[in-house]
Amino acid sequence: MTGAEPDPRRWRALAVTLTAGFMTLLDVSIVNTALPSMQRDLNTGAGTIQWVVSGYALAFGLVLVTGGRLGDALGRRRMFLLALAGFVATSALAGAAPDPATLVAARLAQGCAAGMLTPQNSGLIQDLFRGTERGRAFGMFGAVVGISTAVGPVLGGVILALFGDPDGWRWVFYVNVPIGVVAFGLAMKLLPRTGRRKFRLRTEIDFAGIVLLAVAVLGVLLPLVQSERGGLGRFWWLFGVAIVFGAAFVWWERRVTRKNRPPLLDIRLFTGTPGYASGAAVGALYFCGFAGIWLVFALFFQQGLGYTPLQSGLAVTPFALSSAVTAAVAGRLVARFGRRLTVAGLSIVALALLSVGVVVQLVPPSAAGFAVAGPLLIGGIGGGMVISPNTTLTLECVPNRLAGVAGGALQTGQRIGTAIGTAVLASVFESVVATSGHQTALTAAMCCAAGLTLVALAFATLELRARRRRAILTEDQQAAQSAANIHRT
Repeated sequence: MTGAEPDPRRWRALAVTLTAGFMTLLDVSIVNTALPSMQRDLNTGAGTIQWVVSGYALAFGLVLVTGGRLGDALGRRRMFLLALAGFVATSALAGAAPDPATLVAARLAQGCAAGMLTPQNSGLIQDLFRGTERGRAFGMFGAVVGISTAVGPVLGGVILALFGDPDGWRWVFYVNVPIGVVAFGLAMKLLPRTGRRKFRLRTEIDFAGIVLLAVAVLGVLLPLVQSERGGLGRFWWLFGVAIVFGAAFVWWERRVTRKNRPPLLDIRLFTGTPGYASGAAVGALYFCGFAGIWLVFALFFQQGLGYTPLQSGLAVTPFALSSAVTAAVAGRLVARFGRRLTVAGLSIVALALLSVGVVVQLVPPSAAGFAVAGPLLIGGIGGGMVISPNTTLTLECVPNRLAGVAGGALQTGQRIGTAIGTAVLASVFESVVATSGHQTALTAAMCCAAGLTLVALAFATLELRARRRRAILTEDQQAAQSAANIHRT
């Protein structure tokens, strides 16, 4: 494929990669509904079974940047196929696990495979699409991210209802196998091959950077993903470790760059790429508020109102559906409206979350599930205007050779934001419910989520102004260049 002749198979290739990406993101939340069934069938404690969720999220977040760098260096097609094969194999292992230790180990390996695969999606979009088509492609990617986050509990409930106890939970993992096998075969056929080049793993891959970044991310994620089990109290000291290793990572990467060796994560992405740092901050902050609400809703509907897991999942489906539709539409409009879409979307989400908090105070508990459907539908419209446009705008100035690692870093921020938001909102909910009841606790959590969204809105507004200044500067530079050309002639 050349710059003038886009690959004619690009949309079919995108459909395949997004299908695989949907599976990996869905597995973050789909197993939540199956945890009680797993615990009973494997006869283990709640603390051990919680690692089925937290282990996957932890491994996923740890390897995103490394996966992006490997895709940049080895080729995205090769990394996508390797990661997808690993994801399918570990899904089968998790489904067949005879004991808790095997299940947790399989989930850790599955999270690593998912983290290696996810950055290839954004990298392939950067490679295959240009101009307005890239916005449309990222719109589809945003729809996948939005809907996979929200529909996991629903699909998990459906699978358990179909296959029942005691082994119904195994099909939560087995369902990935046939889909993954088909996706692998199609990817072999449709993903573009890249020319082979001489590659020395030792010189191309920054192993010291991988270790430093992994420890820094682990120091942030481990206390947060274990917060429901007292992780913040037991592992608070890891935040200090994360700061030390994070600073060491930045120093090391700058040193590697000065020596003209390939860094794991080129720090100039944040310091010299217009819009990347602020866009990454918007994404991380939005996921703090957006992704954290699903656990709170599950607690409210299941513990407070006695809903089944399936009913609880269906109650929040309006957000997922409207978010998916709007994300696809927003991807087509991002070239025209730019950062204004993100600003408008964040404003709508914040208003919708506050509306949910008000509505549950005004209706009887028996009507709460129906009453929040309207605000959640509106919130999903706003959410679809955030994820895909923000991804497109954040990566638009990133060179294609760094697309994988840039996408991995962006996703890492979102994973950390998800962990922080889930821990914070769940803590707010639990602290209020003990004294004031479930409705007041939900209101408090929604207000907190809205506050985090408003912080993201502030960053998006600052970036909107910065984009306008950059546009004016570019116009002035073009005018000066034209004047110089006229003067020379």
